[in-house]
Amino acid sequence: MKAFESTRLYFERAADRLELAESLRKLLLTPKREVQVQIPVEMDDGRLETFIGYRVQHDDSRGPMKGGLRYHHEVDLDEVRSLATLMTWKTAVVDIPYGGAKGGIAIDPKKVSVKELERITRKFIDQIHDIIGPHKDIPAPDMGTSAREMAWIRNQWEKYHGFGPACITGKPVEDYGALGREEATGRGVGVLAYKLLGNLSRKPQNTRVALQGFGNVGSHAAKYLYESEYKIVAVGDHTGSFYSPTGLDIPKMLRYALANKGSLLGFSEAERIGHDELLELNVDLLIPAALGGVITKQNAAKIKAPLIIEAANAPIDPEADDLLHQRGCIILPDILANAGGVTVSYFEWVQNLQFYKWSLNRIRQELEAVLTYAFEAVWQEAKLHNVSLRTAAYMIAIRRVQRATELGGMG
Repeated sequence: MKAFESTRLYFERAADRLELAESLRKLLLTPKREVQVQIPVEMDDGRLETFIGYRVQHDDSRGPMKGGLRYHHEVDLDEVRSLATLMTWKTAVVDIPYGGAKGGIAIDPKKVSVKELERITRKFIDQIHDIIGPHKDIPAPDMGTSAREMAWIRNQWEKYHGFGPACITGKPVEDYGALGREEATGRGVGVLAYKLLGNLSRKPQNTRVALQGFGNVGSHAAKYLYESEYKIVAVGDHTGSFYSPTGLDIPKMLRYALANKGSLLGFSEAERIGHDELLELNVDLLIPAALGGVITKQNAAKIKAPLIIEAANAPIDPEADDLLHQRGCIILPDILANAGGVTVSYFEWVQNLQFYKWSLNRIRQELEAVLTYAFEAVWQEAKLHNVSLRTAAYMIAIRRVQRATELGGMG
């Protein structure tokens, strides 16, 4: 099933519950604008290479559109369209005043030099600068991009439009970025894990956790959970997975990854296990925090964890989601679980517009307040309508976007 088909399926299930008219469903699903551009760039050796860039702007009924830019060789229009749609529901479910967008370039950033990557990034902005900006569409980092690329983008956009740091978020702290932005998604996963387990009357000390992914999201989630006294028994990244039944030493793993260019390759102070084995461990909480589509119809029956938090985007495909739900597995969906990043991006945007910097403590407190409010709303919606947390989250999001659309006038 293609990415957009999965997103549409979850939308339709919630729309059925809301008894949404067919005409309104089409309106809410159809992107406002889809842009594909060519990016011709001279490479370091003098060759001319042409890359393809995308920006899909899904909905702006609740405010300017918001969404990341990913650099990955498999980026295509269908994936970007799906992720833009997800951003609309994500911003709505946590009730921040944005719509959804997403973008990317089909490129492997590891196979080009830093100078080449900068030229590609700036050429891309040359093509789309007129459709992005503080009150139109605010990009942010995603897979394959970082604060460095956001600084380039801000600089290139300002060449056309003048000073406006709010044109993009996820910038370096020294370049009008927000404190706590790098940790935001992972910290949000930790905050929501605490809320979920608390509602189920489970104590952190008695909760065994397996966490797939140790990049930006996974490492910060692991740090938060470890400091909250959860027993993290398994962690994995693309180089390998590691297991200890008595609990891993997360600070030691974080130090190792930091000294090893972000990788756990060669870590020797825990048992090495397979990637699939990590997903199938007998733990209380499973957190997929890396790639999408890792839990499928083929391996769903082997998943033993009764609780799953989707820190990654779409780590569970719809067929597997159905099988797990029927078995009684409680899944906190991606549109809420990983919304910490866009929430702190919102805080960065607010600070840029006000030219007033918040403290890290204030950002963390505000993040917890937003996510707590959103979680409780989704939990109550699920109980009230006897639906999964995923369907409940979509119902809340769709209702808010529908209301904004109707208030803005649809003619």
